[in-house]
Amino acid sequence: MALDELKSVIPDFAKDLKLNLGSVIGNSDLPQQQLWGTVLACAIASRSPKVLRELEPEAKANLSAEAYTAAKSAAAIMAMNNVFYRTRHLLSDPEYGTLRAGLRMNVIGNPGVEKVDFELWSLAVSAINGCGQCLDSHEQVLRKAGVDRETIQEAVKVASVIQAVGVTLDAEAVLAE
Repeated sequence: MALDELKSVIPDFAKDLKLNLGSVIGNSDLPQQQLWGTVLACAIASRSPKVLRELEPEAKANLSAEAYTAAKSAAAIMAMNNVFYRTRHLLSDPEYGTLRAGLRMNVIGNPGVEKVDFELWSLAVSAINGCGQCLDSHEQVLRKAGVDRETIQEAVKVASVIQAVGVTLDAEAVLAE
């Protein structure tokens, strides 16, 4: 199992990450598609080759072809949107918020899976990328669709642990060179 392999390479000083990785994935209350779509989208967003290599095969095995593609699409579109909307939010000139974005985002309207799943994956990626405006937007869509706060928090926990594992393993790889 790739998850066990990933846990086995987490250094002792990051034991909490090893335990959390096992619990947020192994003991998640999220339905399989929501869980593994979140895992895949966040593994991509983490930018960690090791994390992506280890988690992608299991994600692919647990997702339909459509969900697999949609999770990758969520990571891709949010990589763009998180930079764009975070920048507009951070600029002190409010006029930027009134300008037309002019960026194609068709996949958000037709992701190929249930909209709630895609929104959850987009929210998790936005947590990694630190875009408050996108987090608020996706959280509001999810709450309006009846998704409870606990489900949203589960996705954010997955995102936070995957990101932390990626940072830790990538740093260790650099230090080992």
